[in-house]
Amino acid sequence: MWKTVAKWLILIALLVYVGFVTAMAREQAAKEVCRGVDIVILGEAANDSVTRRGVADELGRCPHKFIGKRLPEVPVGKIEAFLTKFSNFENVECAVTSKGNLRVQVTPIVPELRVFDDSASYYINKAGKRIDANAEFFSDVPIATGHFTDTFSPVELLPVARFIASDSTLRHLVAMISATDAHNIIIVPRIRGHVVNIGDASRLREKFDALMLAYRKIMPYKGWETYDTICVKYRGQIVATRRNKAPLHTPLNYVEEEDPEEHTLPQPETTNT
Repeated sequence: MWKTVAKWLILIALLVYVGFVTAMAREQAAKEVCRGVDIVILGEAANDSVTRRGVADELGRCPHKFIGKRLPEVPVGKIEAFLTKFSNFENVECAVTSKGNLRVQVTPIVPELRVFDDSASYYINKAGKRIDANAEFFSDVPIATGHFTDTFSPVELLPVARFIASDSTLRHLVAMISATDAHNIIIVPRIRGHVVNIGDASRLREKFDALMLAYRKIMPYKGWETYDTICVKYRGQIVATRRNKAPLHTPLNYVEEEDPEEHTLPQPETTNT
């Protein structure tokens, strides 16, 4: 019997001690102030220092201050709401840590294309969702220009942008994508003096192989300033528009088309393009 009583007394004492310690801890925590912020980036951009700096910059402009505030008074919900209004984030979660810091956990939307549409500028992600082009969240992605409408969306250029991004040569070659419609997609290379019409977003490997063939076998001999447009949209053909529209005096080197401004470049016998 005495053993049972002793066990109950020890248990009660432990409960009293735990309650006392908890109360003291809460009282101490209530006196603690927020000392800093921990920014955590999740998802594909986990190591994105640009996004991390962008979040820090926006927190610096947040009207709801938290540094130096007592931990229970840190406006966690208001800070979350402030960051959530930016289209750059899929999800934002804020909490106060046991170390006295504000923890901001962000899952950013990953842009795939920077769009310049007339006077507007924005990013789009893989689903076509618009993302504000905030300088704090600048991302080095392919650039596309054009006049986009409900019937012609910049999403239609994503296959081209992804193909270019996946190829180490094209990544360095292509400066910009431009389009008047889905059937006239223009590649602007870093090589000055001409543009490349690839037509639509189909048969991209075949079209870019044809472009590389023209760069290796034709342009060095005909001159890089000879043509203002190279067109690879047609299957099995490389068609170019001369910069100088005067009639040619060397017809054996070209096959003239009905349009005197365009001609088909002869393909070397070694190619199957």
